[in-house]
Amino acid sequence: MSGTSSLTVCPECDGSLHPDRGETVCAACGLIVSEDHLDRGPEWRAFEEVERERTGAPLTHSRHDRGLSTEIGRGSRGLSGRRRRRIARLRRQHNRARIATKADRNRVHAFTEIRRVVSALGLPTRTRESACILFARAQDADLLRGRSVEGFAAAALYAACRIGALSRTIREITAVAQASESELQAAYDAMNRDLGLPTGPVDPREFIPRFASELDLPPRVENHARDLVNDLQEAGHLDGRHPAGNAAGCLYAAATDHDYDLTQAEAADVADVTPVTLRATYQALG
Repeated sequence: MSGTSSLTVCPECDGSLHPDRGETVCAACGLIVSEDHLDRGPEWRAFEEVERERTGAPLTHSRHDRGLSTEIGRGSRGLSGRRRRRIARLRRQHNRARIATKADRNRVHAFTEIRRVVSALGLPTRTRESACILFARAQDADLLRGRSVEGFAAAALYAACRIGALSRTIREITAVAQASESELQAAYDAMNRDLGLPTGPVDPREFIPRFASELDLPPRVENHARDLVNDLQEAGHLDGRHPAGNAAGCLYAAATDHDYDLTQAEAADVADVTPVTLRATYQALG
């Protein structure tokens, strides 16, 4: 039986009825007297003392207005031509009103660039959020005056990768970003100097899993490469060397020790370094 029941007692055993998840159920025999497919209750369960209320979409730092503004949709089915043109004008004016200042316009442009680069590099959402927060901090500190917006967007993403221990080099980011390496480096230096970014030296071990996956190396070679990085660190050979080159050199040495077919050119190419850089690490291992 469907629909809302008007009964107060069970028609089978005269037991009491009570609602349960869209159904009216007898407490005595379990008979489902009626069912309502529309569950009009909240889709969450509140375990706190204060009941939660619906507040719309979650806030996000990847939009200049934190996602609080509204949008006029593009559905025009059933509307006359005059009303469609009116809605189009309202949508255009609404989009213009959302970006009131030049600072907001720069922030929208930077956040769009960050989202594009994050998508191209396959980075997680948390890195995008962190990069947008860093860019907003740099803009609030007036670091963008006379500098490239795209450079700061790329620098904020590079800083977010370093803070989040993600192995992405400057060259990898600028390969898909609309900024040069010099623009990114200048913006990153300004952010690191004035904002005090919590970044330290890049650990070569961060690159090993990704490089090993791209080179299709077995786990035993990857684990041996990590041990070789530890040996270089104990011997003090990591200072002043390219971290990606160190990782590639250790992977090549580990593959050689396990008689795995890997050339220096292949290892250097995946790390975007020259074979000379790779050989320097290989020779340091002795």
